[in-house]
Amino acid sequence: MPFNRKHLLGLEELAAEEITTILDTADTFKEISERPIKKVPALRGKTIANVFYENSTRTRISFELAEKRLSADTVSFSKTGSSVSKGETLRDTVENIRAMKVDMVVMRHGSSGAHRFLANFLDASIVNAGDGQHEHPTQGLLDMMTMRQHLGHLGGRNVTIIGDIMHSRVARSNIWGLTKVGAKVTVCGPSTMMPAEIESLGEGGVTVEYDIRKAIAGADAINILRIQLERQKARLFPSMREYFEVFGVTPEVLESAPEHCIVMHPGPMNRGVEIAQEVADGDRAVILEQVTNGVAVRMAVLFLVAGGSFESGTPE
Repeated sequence: MPFNRKHLLGLEELAAEEITTILDTADTFKEISERPIKKVPALRGKTIANVFYENSTRTRISFELAEKRLSADTVSFSKTGSSVSKGETLRDTVENIRAMKVDMVVMRHGSSGAHRFLANFLDASIVNAGDGQHEHPTQGLLDMMTMRQHLGHLGGRNVTIIGDIMHSRVARSNIWGLTKVGAKVTVCGPSTMMPAEIESLGEGGVTVEYDIRKAIAGADAINILRIQLERQKARLFPSMREYFEVFGVTPEVLESAPEHCIVMHPGPMNRGVEIAQEVADGDRAVILEQVTNGVAVRMAVLFLVAGGSFESGTPE
């Protein structure tokens, strides 16, 4: 299916066929990243601004790598050391970047909906690199890509997401993306970290389970989330030790999952809090594969949002 969208604001608004188009395109770009010369001229002449109002390691670096491998020109902006500290608004900041004739803005922002706000008046394409507690679409896509590589297909698969669901934009993008393509999603975590509307989230809803062993029984993939203390206004559980005892994924807990079940984590990991070291470094973990796939997915998103297609073959 052709991808005709100017922006990527979230997975909630995409059709299953559009998600599949992105994943298929990412498979092609992953091959490019394995070449001796990891560069194609697909976005030569395009200028992309990376605007990050929140800290980031994997997302920011992988977007920058993706842009360079597509031969785009890039500029980077961070809140620290910018005019934001002097009171400049988001709109004024991006309007100034637009005045420099930027074609695309990749942005991370702490406010949910910030990207949609900009899309209403900005000519440049906008790619959501995470907005508040709303969505993190490219993380959801790279998680789906990793699952698809190991499981072959996503339709009918059982995926369990464990952790701080309430504050996680990763959880929301995973839920929307996976349910759109026919996967079944179960969420597990403390009741204090479950959104009130969680059961109705996604295409057809999700299952809520508070017993971690029951939650992963029959799971094809487990996606473990960290506790986002920076987004919590009050402590929602007694202690880190007690959280680990009840919801931490340990080798003993993992015995309840099928042997083929893979273990994922979007990072950064808090070892000994949501995941045991033995699990993080174990044979079932595909965490570093997620990082590798992140570059391919972001190459695909940038390419498609810029209007690219493979009708004439892979860009060389």
